[in-house]
Amino acid sequence: MTTAGIAPAIISGGGTLLGALGLYGVRRPSRRVLDAMLGAAAGVMLAAVSFSLLAPALDGEDRWGAARLAVAFVAGALGVWALHRSLPHEHMLKGHEGPDAGAARKTTLLVVAVALHNVPEGLAVGVGLGNDADGAGLALAGGILVQNVPEGLAVAAALVALGATRGRSIALSAFTGLIEIVAALVGLAVASAAEAALPGLLAAAAGAMLFVVSHEIVPETHRHGYEDIATVGLVLGFAGMILLDAVLA
Repeated sequence: MTTAGIAPAIISGGGTLLGALGLYGVRRPSRRVLDAMLGAAAGVMLAAVSFSLLAPALDGEDRWGAARLAVAFVAGALGVWALHRSLPHEHMLKGHEGPDAGAARKTTLLVVAVALHNVPEGLAVGVGLGNDADGAGLALAGGILVQNVPEGLAVAAALVALGATRGRSIALSAFTGLIEIVAALVGLAVASAAEAALPGLLAAAAGAMLFVVSHEIVPETHRHGYEDIATVGLVLGFAGMILLDAVLA
């Protein structure tokens, strides 16, 4: 494993804890603010798919070929879809998905939902850092760090709304960030150990992240009449990643 990527991988996931701790200082975000933050997160992730994952994957196309990269991209998305179909979880807005959870508490199901989001996100960060720990990968980690701060706050606030105590909500939100850190370190290790497979891993990570954006984040921002502000957030998040990628590349 390249040691250069370890610290960015940990710091990126640690943004979730930083955001969750904000629960001590601020009230629960309004629906309008939350949709704007989620929109910005979607923009960051879409830019990461484009610049930090697919672009370097296509640079290695001579080892894989466009068709195999396309298959890897679809496989990444299908892998996350299969997890969503097989594991019960509770979205902040959409409610229950997956098999019947029986007596499982909504707080647990919400944590599972965020973990389903964070695992492919963490893997993408790790693979990106394994490919380029100083350029595109570092920009990806930085963008996800910025996204994780408001997400950590939003998850903690949602857990409070479901009846969890403030301390438990912060701990559970931070736990989802720890899951992302572990996934990032796994992705980093795999990318470092299997250099020949790196273009395919990057394409698969891009597919997984795109699925999360389309299936999870964008629908969450379009349910309470704030589609415009969410779209503005998406555009600004994407633009911010363009600038970050240009600075670090």
